[in-house]
Amino acid sequence: MAVPENAPERIAAARGRFADLEPHLRPTELRARVAELETDMGAAGFWDDQTNAAKVNTEHARATRKLQVHDQLASDLDDLEGLLELAEEDDDLAAELAEQLDSVEERLAGLEEERLFTGPYDAGDALVTVNAGAGGTDAQDWAEMVLRMEMKWAEARGFKVDLLEASAGEQAGIKSATFRAQGDHAYGLFGAERGVHRLVRISPFDSQGRRQTAFAGLEVAPVVEEIGDIEIRDEDLRVDTYRASGAGGQHVNKTDSAVRLTHAPTGIVVACQQERSQTANKETAMKMLYAKIVEQKERERQEEIAKEKGEAQDVGWGSQIRSYVLNPYTMVKDLRTGVETGNVQLVLDGALDDFVRAWLLQQAGQTEAAGSASE
Repeated sequence: MAVPENAPERIAAARGRFADLEPHLRPTELRARVAELETDMGAAGFWDDQTNAAKVNTEHARATRKLQVHDQLASDLDDLEGLLELAEEDDDLAAELAEQLDSVEERLAGLEEERLFTGPYDAGDALVTVNAGAGGTDAQDWAEMVLRMEMKWAEARGFKVDLLEASAGEQAGIKSATFRAQGDHAYGLFGAERGVHRLVRISPFDSQGRRQTAFAGLEVAPVVEEIGDIEIRDEDLRVDTYRASGAGGQHVNKTDSAVRLTHAPTGIVVACQQERSQTANKETAMKMLYAKIVEQKERERQEEIAKEKGEAQDVGWGSQIRSYVLNPYTMVKDLRTGVETGNVQLVLDGALDDFVRAWLLQQAGQTEAAGSASE
């Protein structure tokens, strides 16, 4: 195998990109923080407080992982120079150079993506809720397709995915479902998927084979460990218990102790049926409720800022973000960024990275523009 074309230029460009990322990666600070956390974890009685121990352990794992990514990338970049010199005379080394160069560029792109996250909750986990919208049975079937797409994308990103609740449709699909995506920047990434997803296809539920349009809404809330000043009074909370049911198959863990919480002041409703006991389901549901209240408060804050600036209002999750057309042609188009593809099935199987990356870059550009205007 020949040495990759423009290999010296690609290596030099990779080094430049890595140098630009150093202020964002902050390896020196990370090392100090990891050492500090390890000291805390080794202290007597550390594991007596399980809540604090879990929080510290999670932070340590994430900081260590980030440091390992940085150090491995730095090492691989150094190796590229030596490999380039030897690869001219050894086909095996030329293949290794090509593979490592591709890997370095891919990891750099991932780190550059992380730099786009600026929100207070972007680094943490996400609670993702899919709701069937207008379109009857087609919408419920479409909601289940969206749920599958989002969960497959989350799994492909390396997130741990737990389905917490699913409410089955009358004939097919789901009315709603909520899952937790656990991993670095899950909330920041899923922000790109928040909104209404529109499907156009020949309905499998229409005996006359007519084309139908269906809608599914996706909401995202951060998983918040520290509640802060949010108070939920018992008198504002309605607790319902019921036998768990759902879309069936691999999606739902059926139990006899599902819990639904309704928060009267906000109208927020959450449910959990994943856990084995009613107590555990209620505890998880309370965390879901806190998360959705935090998201609502953050959305209201952003809307108020936009109003003060005289900007057009985004109606949040109710705004249509993407169209998926299966008939009379095939295309998925993001209405915010203009990114589109004709390979609808690939997208429905979880290939969302191009759409998400474009949205993140668009948001980063808007933030930079707002910052420049305020200076």
